[in-house]
Amino acid sequence: MRTKEQYLKSLPKKNRNLFLNGEKISRDDDALMMAANVIGVTFDLAQDPKYQHLTTAKSHLTGETINRFTHVHQNTDDLHKKQDMTRMYCHKVSQCIGRCMGVDALNAINSVSFEADKANKGKTQYYPNFLKWLERFQKEDLVGSCAQTDVKGLRLLRPAQQPDPDQYLHVVERKKDGIVVRGCKVHITFASVADEILVVPTRALTKDEGDYAVAFAIPADTEGIKQVLSPHNMRKRDFIPRGFDFGFVDSYVIFDDVFVPWDRVFLCGEYQHGGICALLFALFHRHSYSGCKPAVGDMLIGFAALAAEMNGIEKAPHVREKIAELIKIAELGYAAGFTASAMGKPEVYIPGVGMMPYGPGACIPNSIYANVGRCLTGEAVFHEQQILCEIAGGMPATFPHEGDLKNAETKALLEKYIKRNQEISIEEQIKFWMLFYDYTNSGSSGAIAYGAMHGGGSPIMEQIAIYGQYDIEARKNIVREIAGMEVKKKK
Repeated sequence: MRTKEQYLKSLPKKNRNLFLNGEKISRDDDALMMAANVIGVTFDLAQDPKYQHLTTAKSHLTGETINRFTHVHQNTDDLHKKQDMTRMYCHKVSQCIGRCMGVDALNAINSVSFEADKANKGKTQYYPNFLKWLERFQKEDLVGSCAQTDVKGLRLLRPAQQPDPDQYLHVVERKKDGIVVRGCKVHITFASVADEILVVPTRALTKDEGDYAVAFAIPADTEGIKQVLSPHNMRKRDFIPRGFDFGFVDSYVIFDDVFVPWDRVFLCGEYQHGGICALLFALFHRHSYSGCKPAVGDMLIGFAALAAEMNGIEKAPHVREKIAELIKIAELGYAAGFTASAMGKPEVYIPGVGMMPYGPGACIPNSIYANVGRCLTGEAVFHEQQILCEIAGGMPATFPHEGDLKNAETKALLEKYIKRNQEISIEEQIKFWMLFYDYTNSGSSGAIAYGAMHGGGSPIMEQIAIYGQYDIEARKNIVREIAGMEVKKKK
Protein backbone atom coordinates (compact mmCIF):
# COMPACT_ATOMS: atom_id res chain seq x y z
CA MET A 1 0.00 0.00 0.00
CA ARG A 2 1.10 3.55 -0.72
CA THR A 3 1.84 6.33 1.71
CA LYS A 4 0.40 9.83 1.55
CA GLU A 5 3.85 11.17 0.65
CA GLN A 6 4.16 8.76 -2.29
CA TYR A 7 0.70 9.73 -3.51
CA LEU A 8 1.38 13.47 -3.34
CA LYS A 9 4.73 13.08 -5.11
CA SER A 10 3.03 11.20 -7.95
CA LEU A 11 0.58 13.99 -8.79
CA PRO A 12 2.88 16.52 -10.55
CA LYS A 13 4.42 13.70 -12.61
CA LYS A 14 1.17 13.21 -14.53
CA ASN A 15 0.50 14.81 -17.90
CA ARG A 16 -0.99 18.30 -17.74
CA ASN A 17 -4.57 18.03 -18.90
CA LEU A 18 -6.29 20.12 -16.21
CA PHE A 19 -7.86 23.51 -16.98
CA LEU A 20 -8.85 26.12 -14.41
CA ASN A 21 -10.09 29.59 -15.23
CA GLY A 22 -8.39 29.66 -18.62
CA GLU A 23 -5.06 28.23 -17.46
CA LYS A 24 -3.59 24.75 -17.78
CA ILE A 25 -2.41 23.68 -14.31
CA SER A 26 -0.38 20.92 -12.70
CA ARG A 27 -1.85 18.49 -10.20
CA ASP A 28 0.18 20.06 -7.38
CA ASP A 29 -1.45 23.47 -7.95
CA ASP A 30 -2.55 25.24 -4.77
CA ALA A 31 -6.20 24.99 -5.89
CA LEU A 32 -6.01 21.19 -5.65
CA MET A 33 -4.00 20.77 -2.46
CA MET A 34 -6.94 20.70 -0.05
CA ALA A 35 -8.58 17.97 -2.14
CA ALA A 36 -5.32 16.02 -2.35
CA ASN A 37 -4.97 16.41 1.41
CA VAL A 38 -8.33 14.68 1.83
CA ILE A 39 -7.27 11.73 -0.33
CA GLY A 40 -4.01 11.61 1.60
CA VAL A 41 -5.87 10.67 4.78
CA THR A 42 -6.92 7.38 3.14
CA PHE A 43 -3.26 6.42 2.88
CA ASP A 44 -2.31 7.61 6.37
CA LEU A 45 -5.01 5.67 8.21
CA ALA A 46 -4.52 2.52 6.14
CA GLN A 47 -1.04 2.44 7.72
CA ASP A 48 -2.37 3.03 11.25
CA PRO A 49 -2.93 -0.20 13.26
CA LYS A 50 -5.76 1.50 15.17
CA TYR A 51 -7.90 1.70 12.02
CA GLN A 52 -6.70 -1.19 9.86
CA HIS A 53 -9.63 -3.44 10.82
CA LEU A 54 -11.73 -1.01 8.76
CA THR A 55 -9.30 0.51 6.27
CA THR A 56 -7.74 -2.69 4.91
CA ALA A 57 -8.98 -6.00 3.51
CA LYS A 58 -7.63 -9.27 2.09
CA SER A 59 -7.63 -9.35 -1.69
CA HIS A 60 -9.76 -12.18 -3.08
CA LEU A 61 -7.30 -12.30 -5.99
CA THR A 62 -3.94 -12.47 -4.23
CA GLY A 63 -4.68 -12.90 -0.52
CA GLU A 64 -2.54 -9.84 0.19
CA THR A 65 -3.55 -7.00 2.50
CA ILE A 66 -4.92 -4.13 0.42
CA ASN A 67 -6.57 -0.77 0.93
CA ARG A 68 -10.31 -1.38 1.34
CA PHE A 69 -10.96 1.30 -1.28
CA THR A 70 -9.59 -1.18 -3.86
CA HIS A 71 -11.55 -4.21 -2.61
CA VAL A 72 -14.40 -6.23 -4.12
CA HIS A 73 -16.94 -6.92 -1.36
CA GLN A 74 -17.06 -10.67 -0.75
CA ASN A 75 -19.66 -10.87 2.02
CA THR A 76 -21.95 -8.85 4.27
CA ASP A 77 -19.10 -8.11 6.67
CA ASP A 78 -17.24 -6.34 3.86
CA LEU A 79 -20.31 -4.16 3.24
CA HIS A 80 -20.61 -3.34 6.95
CA LYS A 81 -16.93 -2.40 7.12
CA LYS A 82 -17.09 -0.23 4.02
CA GLN A 83 -19.99 1.68 5.55
CA ASP A 84 -18.26 2.10 8.93
CA MET A 85 -14.94 2.96 7.26
CA THR A 86 -16.65 5.68 5.24
CA ARG A 87 -18.29 7.17 8.33
CA MET A 88 -14.99 7.13 10.22
CA TYR A 89 -13.03 8.75 7.37
CA CYS A 90 -15.64 11.48 6.92
CA HIS A 91 -15.34 12.28 10.64
CA LYS A 92 -11.61 12.84 10.10
CA VAL A 93 -11.95 15.20 7.13
CA SER A 94 -15.47 16.58 7.89
CA GLN A 95 -17.04 15.79 4.48
CA CYS A 96 -16.56 13.55 1.40
CA ILE A 97 -13.52 11.27 1.62
CA GLY A 98 -13.15 11.10 -2.16
CA ARG A 99 -12.41 7.43 -2.89
CA CYS A 100 -15.91 5.92 -2.64
CA MET A 101 -16.66 6.55 -6.32
CA GLY A 102 -13.78 4.34 -7.38
CA VAL A 103 -14.58 1.38 -5.14
CA ASP A 104 -18.29 1.59 -5.97
CA ALA A 105 -17.58 1.60 -9.71
CA LEU A 106 -15.17 -1.34 -9.60
CA ASN A 107 -17.70 -3.39 -7.63
CA ALA A 108 -20.35 -2.67 -10.27
CA ILE A 109 -18.00 -3.51 -13.15
CA ASN A 110 -16.88 -6.71 -11.41
CA SER A 111 -20.39 -8.17 -11.74
CA VAL A 112 -21.36 -6.65 -15.08
CA SER A 113 -18.20 -7.72 -16.93
CA PHE A 114 -18.69 -11.30 -15.66
CA GLU A 115 -22.31 -11.45 -16.80
CA ALA A 116 -21.56 -9.88 -20.19
CA ASP A 117 -18.90 -12.51 -20.89
CA LYS A 118 -21.30 -15.26 -19.82
CA ALA A 119 -23.99 -13.95 -22.16
CA ASN A 120 -21.46 -13.65 -24.99
CA LYS A 121 -20.44 -17.32 -24.48
CA GLY A 122 -16.69 -16.72 -24.50
CA LYS A 123 -16.57 -14.26 -27.38
CA THR A 124 -15.42 -11.44 -25.07
CA GLN A 125 -12.79 -11.19 -22.33
CA TYR A 126 -14.22 -8.35 -20.27
CA TYR A 127 -14.01 -10.10 -16.89
CA PRO A 128 -10.42 -11.40 -17.28
CA ASN A 129 -9.44 -7.91 -18.48
CA PHE A 130 -11.07 -6.42 -15.40
CA LEU A 131 -9.38 -8.84 -12.99
CA LYS A 132 -5.98 -8.13 -14.54
CA TRP A 133 -6.60 -4.39 -14.20
CA LEU A 134 -7.92 -4.84 -10.65
CA GLU A 135 -4.87 -6.76 -9.49
CA ARG A 136 -2.63 -3.87 -10.54
CA PHE A 137 -5.08 -1.34 -9.06
CA GLN A 138 -4.90 -3.14 -5.72
CA LYS A 139 -1.15 -3.74 -5.76
CA GLU A 140 -0.31 -0.11 -6.51
CA ASP A 141 -3.06 1.23 -4.21
CA LEU A 142 -4.38 3.52 -6.93
CA VAL A 143 -7.07 6.18 -6.51
CA GLY A 144 -10.14 5.68 -8.68
CA SER A 145 -12.83 8.16 -9.65
CA CYS A 146 -16.07 7.17 -11.39
CA ALA A 147 -17.35 9.05 -14.43
CA GLN A 148 -21.02 8.21 -14.85
CA THR A 149 -23.10 11.37 -15.35
CA ASP A 150 -23.37 12.46 -18.99
CA VAL A 151 -24.32 16.01 -19.97
CA LYS A 152 -27.56 14.50 -21.41
CA GLY A 153 -28.37 17.33 -23.86
CA LEU A 154 -32.14 17.57 -24.34
CA ARG A 155 -33.35 15.75 -21.24
CA LEU A 156 -36.57 14.41 -22.76
CA LEU A 157 -34.68 12.68 -25.59
CA ARG A 158 -32.87 9.34 -25.34
CA PRO A 159 -29.15 9.07 -26.21
CA ALA A 160 -29.82 7.85 -29.76
CA GLN A 161 -32.35 10.66 -30.34
CA GLN A 162 -30.05 13.56 -29.47
CA PRO A 163 -29.30 16.08 -32.27
CA ASP A 164 -25.69 15.87 -31.07
CA PRO A 165 -24.74 12.21 -30.35
CA ASP A 166 -21.86 13.36 -28.14
CA GLN A 167 -24.27 14.45 -25.40
CA TYR A 168 -23.77 10.92 -24.04
CA LEU A 169 -20.31 9.35 -24.08
CA HIS A 170 -20.17 6.71 -26.80
CA VAL A 171 -17.90 4.59 -28.98
CA VAL A 172 -17.08 6.29 -32.27
CA GLU A 173 -14.66 3.69 -33.63
CA ARG A 174 -13.76 0.05 -32.96
CA LYS A 175 -10.19 -0.91 -33.85
CA LYS A 176 -8.21 -4.13 -33.68
CA ASP A 177 -6.34 -2.93 -30.59
CA GLY A 178 -9.05 -0.88 -28.85
CA ILE A 179 -11.88 1.61 -29.11
CA VAL A 180 -12.18 5.36 -29.55
CA VAL A 181 -14.70 7.20 -27.35
CA ARG A 182 -16.12 10.70 -27.40
CA GLY A 183 -18.31 12.65 -24.98
CA CYS A 184 -18.26 14.44 -21.65
CA LYS A 185 -18.90 13.27 -18.11
CA VAL A 186 -19.81 16.01 -15.63
CA HIS A 187 -19.68 16.71 -11.88
CA ILE A 188 -16.93 14.11 -11.53
CA THR A 189 -15.61 14.61 -8.02
CA PHE A 190 -11.87 14.18 -7.29
CA ALA A 191 -11.14 13.06 -10.88
CA SER A 192 -8.32 15.61 -11.15
CA VAL A 193 -6.43 14.07 -8.21
CA ALA A 194 -7.21 10.45 -9.11
CA ASP A 195 -4.98 7.94 -10.85
CA GLU A 196 -7.70 6.15 -12.82
CA ILE A 197 -11.12 7.13 -14.13
CA LEU A 198 -13.67 4.33 -14.32
CA VAL A 199 -16.32 5.08 -16.92
CA VAL A 200 -19.80 3.52 -16.73
CA PRO A 201 -23.11 4.24 -18.50
CA THR A 202 -25.55 6.66 -16.92
CA ARG A 203 -28.89 5.03 -17.79
CA ALA A 204 -30.82 2.07 -19.19
CA LEU A 205 -30.28 1.64 -22.93
CA THR A 206 -32.17 0.25 -25.89
CA LYS A 207 -31.06 -2.08 -28.69
CA ASP A 208 -30.09 0.81 -30.99
CA GLU A 209 -27.94 2.42 -28.26
CA GLY A 210 -25.17 -0.18 -28.02
CA ASP A 211 -22.46 2.40 -28.69
CA TYR A 212 -23.41 4.05 -25.38
CA ALA A 213 -23.12 0.78 -23.44
CA VAL A 214 -19.43 1.13 -22.68
CA ALA A 215 -17.42 0.69 -19.49
CA PHE A 216 -13.67 1.01 -19.12
CA ALA A 217 -10.83 2.27 -16.93
CA ILE A 218 -8.36 4.88 -18.16
CA PRO A 219 -5.50 6.84 -16.56
CA ALA A 220 -6.77 10.30 -15.62
CA ASP A 221 -4.03 12.00 -17.65
CA THR A 222 -4.53 10.04 -20.89
CA GLU A 223 -4.05 11.92 -24.16
CA GLY A 224 -7.36 13.30 -25.40
CA ILE A 225 -8.87 13.70 -21.94
CA LYS A 226 -9.36 17.30 -20.83
CA GLN A 227 -10.60 18.13 -17.35
CA VAL A 228 -12.18 21.52 -16.71
CA LEU A 229 -12.18 22.08 -12.96
CA SER A 230 -14.38 23.59 -10.27
CA PRO A 231 -12.45 23.56 -6.97
CA HIS A 232 -14.40 24.04 -3.75
CA ASN A 233 -12.03 24.96 -0.96
CA MET A 234 -12.40 26.46 2.48
CA ARG A 235 -11.41 30.10 2.82
CA LYS A 236 -7.64 30.41 3.18
CA ARG A 237 -6.44 31.11 6.74
CA ASP A 238 -3.31 33.07 7.67
CA PHE A 239 -3.58 33.47 11.45
CA ILE A 240 -6.21 31.13 12.90
CA PRO A 241 -5.56 27.60 11.64
CA ARG A 242 -8.25 24.92 11.40
CA GLY A 243 -7.76 21.40 12.66
CA PHE A 244 -8.22 20.14 9.07
CA ASP A 245 -8.43 22.01 5.77
CA PHE A 246 -11.12 20.35 3.67
CA GLY A 247 -11.57 20.85 -0.05
CA PHE A 248 -12.92 18.99 -3.05
CA VAL A 249 -12.85 19.49 -6.77
CA ASP A 250 -15.27 18.58 -9.56
CA SER A 251 -14.47 18.13 -13.24
CA TYR A 252 -16.05 18.26 -16.63
CA VAL A 253 -14.15 15.23 -17.98
CA ILE A 254 -14.09 15.68 -21.75
CA PHE A 255 -13.19 12.66 -23.88
CA ASP A 256 -12.01 14.14 -27.17
CA ASP A 257 -11.62 10.98 -29.30
CA VAL A 258 -9.79 9.05 -26.59
CA PHE A 259 -8.25 5.68 -27.44
CA VAL A 260 -8.92 2.89 -24.92
CA PRO A 261 -7.01 -0.42 -25.35
CA TRP A 262 -9.16 -3.56 -25.36
CA ASP A 263 -7.54 -4.84 -22.18
CA ARG A 264 -9.05 -1.84 -20.38
CA VAL A 265 -12.54 -2.28 -21.86
CA PHE A 266 -15.06 -4.08 -19.63
CA LEU A 267 -18.26 -3.57 -21.64
CA CYS A 268 -18.77 -2.50 -25.23
CA GLY A 269 -22.09 -2.73 -27.02
CA GLU A 270 -24.03 -4.99 -24.66
CA TYR A 271 -26.93 -2.60 -24.16
CA GLN A 272 -28.82 -4.87 -21.72
CA HIS A 273 -25.84 -4.87 -19.36
CA GLY A 274 -25.23 -1.16 -19.86
CA GLY A 275 -28.39 -0.31 -17.95
CA ILE A 276 -27.57 -2.80 -15.19
CA CYS A 277 -24.06 -1.32 -14.91
CA ALA A 278 -25.60 2.12 -14.40
CA LEU A 279 -28.02 0.72 -11.83
CA LEU A 280 -25.32 -1.19 -9.94
CA PHE A 281 -22.92 1.73 -9.62
CA ALA A 282 -25.77 3.88 -8.34
CA LEU A 283 -26.71 1.16 -5.85
CA PHE A 284 -23.19 0.74 -4.48
CA HIS A 285 -22.73 4.49 -4.31
CA ARG A 286 -26.05 5.06 -2.54
CA HIS A 287 -24.92 2.46 -0.02
CA SER A 288 -21.72 4.46 0.51
CA TYR A 289 -23.89 7.45 1.36
CA SER A 290 -25.15 5.51 4.37
CA GLY A 291 -21.65 6.00 5.74
CA CYS A 292 -20.82 9.54 4.65
CA LYS A 293 -24.19 11.23 5.18
CA PRO A 294 -24.51 10.02 8.79
CA ALA A 295 -20.93 11.24 9.32
CA VAL A 296 -21.85 14.67 7.97
CA GLY A 297 -24.96 14.47 10.14
CA ASP A 298 -22.70 13.90 13.15
CA MET A 299 -20.90 17.12 12.28
CA LEU A 300 -24.15 19.03 11.83
CA ILE A 301 -25.33 17.79 15.22
CA GLY A 302 -22.07 19.09 16.69
CA PHE A 303 -22.52 22.43 14.94
CA ALA A 304 -26.09 22.78 16.21
CA ALA A 305 -25.23 21.82 19.79
CA LEU A 306 -22.22 24.16 19.96
CA ALA A 307 -24.10 27.04 18.32
CA ALA A 308 -26.79 26.63 20.96
CA GLU A 309 -24.13 26.77 23.69
CA MET A 310 -22.49 29.83 22.16
CA ASN A 311 -25.87 31.57 22.12
CA GLY A 312 -26.84 30.34 25.60
CA ILE A 313 -29.98 28.57 24.39
CA GLU A 314 -28.89 24.93 24.75
CA LYS A 315 -31.57 24.20 27.36
CA ALA A 316 -34.46 25.58 25.32
CA PRO A 317 -36.96 22.78 24.48
CA HIS A 318 -37.34 23.84 20.84
CA VAL A 319 -33.56 23.68 20.36
CA ARG A 320 -33.42 20.16 21.77
CA GLU A 321 -36.23 19.16 19.41
CA LYS A 322 -34.29 20.50 16.43
CA ILE A 323 -31.12 18.65 17.44
CA ALA A 324 -33.18 15.46 17.94
CA GLU A 325 -34.41 15.91 14.36
CA LEU A 326 -30.81 16.00 13.12
CA ILE A 327 -30.03 12.85 15.10
CA LYS A 328 -33.03 11.03 13.59
CA ILE A 329 -31.95 11.88 10.04
CA ALA A 330 -28.37 10.73 10.58
CA GLU A 331 -29.15 7.50 12.36
CA LEU A 332 -32.06 6.46 10.13
CA GLY A 333 -29.72 6.84 7.15
CA TYR A 334 -27.11 4.71 8.86
CA ALA A 335 -29.66 2.11 9.97
CA ALA A 336 -30.99 1.73 6.42
CA GLY A 337 -27.45 1.28 5.12
CA PHE A 338 -26.62 -1.22 7.86
CA THR A 339 -29.70 -3.23 6.90
CA ALA A 340 -28.72 -3.02 3.23
CA SER A 341 -25.34 -4.49 4.21
CA ALA A 342 -26.85 -7.23 6.36
CA MET A 343 -29.24 -8.28 3.58
CA GLY A 344 -26.56 -8.18 0.89
CA LYS A 345 -26.46 -11.06 -1.60
CA PRO A 346 -24.90 -11.79 -5.00
CA GLU A 347 -28.21 -10.75 -6.53
CA VAL A 348 -29.56 -7.76 -8.39
CA TYR A 349 -33.04 -6.50 -9.19
CA ILE A 350 -33.79 -6.68 -12.92
CA PRO A 351 -36.81 -4.54 -13.97
CA GLY A 352 -39.60 -6.79 -15.19
CA VAL A 353 -37.90 -9.88 -13.79
CA GLY A 354 -37.27 -9.28 -10.10
CA MET A 355 -34.33 -10.41 -7.96
CA MET A 356 -31.92 -12.81 -9.63
CA PRO A 357 -28.35 -14.08 -9.12
CA TYR A 358 -25.85 -11.78 -10.78
CA GLY A 359 -22.08 -11.68 -11.05
CA PRO A 360 -19.27 -13.97 -9.85
CA GLY A 361 -20.54 -14.24 -6.27
CA ALA A 362 -19.51 -10.87 -4.84
CA CYS A 363 -21.85 -9.26 -2.33
CA ILE A 364 -24.32 -6.58 -3.48
CA PRO A 365 -26.21 -4.45 -0.92
CA ASN A 366 -29.99 -4.72 -0.68
CA SER A 367 -31.42 -2.20 -3.12
CA ILE A 368 -34.54 -1.15 -1.21
CA TYR A 369 -32.68 -0.23 1.97
CA ALA A 370 -29.73 1.39 0.18
CA ASN A 371 -32.16 3.59 -1.74
CA VAL A 372 -34.30 4.34 1.32
CA GLY A 373 -31.26 5.50 3.31
CA ARG A 374 -29.97 7.68 0.49
CA CYS A 375 -33.40 9.16 -0.19
CA LEU A 376 -34.04 10.05 3.46
CA THR A 377 -30.73 11.83 3.85
CA GLY A 378 -30.81 13.47 0.41
CA GLU A 379 -34.24 14.97 0.97
CA ALA A 380 -33.09 16.37 4.33
CA VAL A 381 -30.08 18.39 3.13
CA PHE A 382 -31.67 21.82 3.07
CA HIS A 383 -33.90 21.06 6.06
CA GLU A 384 -30.72 20.40 8.04
CA GLN A 385 -29.30 23.72 6.88
CA GLN A 386 -32.51 25.43 7.97
CA ILE A 387 -32.17 23.94 11.46
CA LEU A 388 -28.60 25.23 11.72
CA CYS A 389 -29.73 28.66 10.54
CA GLU A 390 -32.52 28.79 13.10
CA ILE A 391 -30.22 27.86 15.99
CA ALA A 392 -27.24 30.01 14.96
CA GLY A 393 -29.12 33.14 14.02
CA GLY A 394 -27.55 35.70 11.70
CA MET A 395 -24.04 35.60 13.17
CA PRO A 396 -22.39 33.35 10.50
CA ALA A 397 -23.61 35.39 7.52
CA THR A 398 -21.64 38.51 8.47
CA PHE A 399 -18.89 37.10 10.65
CA PRO A 400 -15.73 39.26 10.40
CA HIS A 401 -12.80 38.27 8.23
CA GLU A 402 -9.68 36.86 9.79
CA GLY A 403 -7.64 40.00 9.15
CA ASP A 404 -10.14 42.20 11.01
CA LEU A 405 -10.00 39.86 13.98
CA LYS A 406 -6.24 40.47 14.12
CA ASN A 407 -6.13 44.18 13.21
CA ALA A 408 -4.97 46.27 16.20
CA GLU A 409 -7.73 48.86 15.69
CA THR A 410 -10.62 46.36 15.53
CA LYS A 411 -9.43 43.25 17.39
CA ALA A 412 -10.51 44.19 20.94
CA LEU A 413 -13.78 45.76 19.81
CA LEU A 414 -14.76 42.75 17.74
CA GLU A 415 -13.90 40.35 20.55
CA LYS A 416 -16.09 42.44 22.88
CA TYR A 417 -19.11 42.32 20.57
CA ILE A 418 -18.71 38.76 19.26
CA LYS A 419 -18.52 37.16 22.68
CA ARG A 420 -21.82 35.75 23.93
CA ASN A 421 -21.25 32.87 26.35
CA GLN A 422 -19.03 34.12 29.15
CA GLU A 423 -18.01 30.56 30.05
CA ILE A 424 -16.32 29.98 26.68
CA SER A 425 -13.14 31.83 25.72
CA ILE A 426 -13.39 34.32 22.88
CA GLU A 427 -10.63 32.44 21.04
CA GLU A 428 -12.75 29.27 21.02
CA GLN A 429 -15.86 31.17 19.98
CA ILE A 430 -14.01 32.76 17.04
CA LYS A 431 -12.67 29.39 15.85
CA PHE A 432 -16.14 27.91 16.03
CA TRP A 433 -17.97 30.65 14.12
CA MET A 434 -15.28 30.78 11.43
CA LEU A 435 -15.74 27.06 10.79
CA PHE A 436 -19.52 27.40 10.97
CA TYR A 437 -19.22 30.02 8.20
CA ASP A 438 -17.15 27.62 6.09
CA TYR A 439 -19.88 24.99 6.17
CA THR A 440 -22.98 27.15 5.89
CA ASN A 441 -22.28 30.49 4.19
CA SER A 442 -19.20 30.10 2.00
CA GLY A 443 -18.98 29.37 -1.71
CA SER A 444 -17.86 25.81 -0.98
CA SER A 445 -20.82 25.25 1.36
CA GLY A 446 -23.26 25.81 -1.50
CA ALA A 447 -21.49 23.22 -3.65
CA ILE A 448 -21.40 20.82 -0.69
CA ALA A 449 -25.17 21.12 -0.24
CA TYR A 450 -25.93 20.58 -3.93
CA GLY A 451 -23.58 17.59 -4.02
CA ALA A 452 -25.13 16.12 -0.89
CA MET A 453 -28.58 16.28 -2.47
CA HIS A 454 -27.75 15.13 -6.01
CA GLY A 455 -24.67 12.90 -5.58
CA GLY A 456 -25.42 9.25 -6.28
CA GLY A 457 -28.75 10.29 -7.75
CA SER A 458 -31.32 12.88 -6.78
CA PRO A 459 -34.06 11.81 -4.32
CA ILE A 460 -36.53 11.36 -7.19
CA MET A 461 -34.28 8.63 -8.62
CA GLU A 462 -34.25 6.77 -5.32
CA GLN A 463 -38.03 7.15 -5.07
CA ILE A 464 -38.39 5.59 -8.54
CA ALA A 465 -36.13 2.69 -7.52
CA ILE A 466 -37.96 2.17 -4.23
CA TYR A 467 -41.42 2.17 -5.80
CA GLY A 468 -40.38 0.07 -8.79
CA GLN A 469 -38.63 -2.62 -6.77
CA TYR A 470 -40.88 -2.86 -3.71
CA ASP A 471 -43.43 -5.69 -3.55
CA ILE A 472 -46.52 -3.52 -3.20
CA GLU A 473 -48.82 -6.35 -4.32
CA ALA A 474 -47.81 -8.39 -1.28
CA ARG A 475 -48.83 -5.50 0.96
CA LYS A 476 -52.16 -5.23 -0.83
CA ASN A 477 -52.68 -8.94 -0.19
CA ILE A 478 -52.21 -8.38 3.54
CA VAL A 479 -55.17 -6.01 3.45
CA ARG A 480 -57.18 -8.29 1.11
CA GLU A 481 -56.76 -11.25 3.44
CA ILE A 482 -57.76 -9.29 6.56
CA ALA A 483 -60.77 -7.87 4.68
CA GLY A 484 -61.85 -11.27 3.42
CA MET A 485 -61.13 -10.35 -0.17
CA GLU A 486 -59.64 -12.59 -2.85
CA VAL A 487 -55.86 -12.79 -2.48
CA LYS A 488 -54.09 -12.23 -5.81
CA LYS A 489 -51.39 -14.68 -6.83
CA LYS A 490 -48.09 -13.53 -8.29
CA LYS A 491 -48.00 -13.66 -12.07
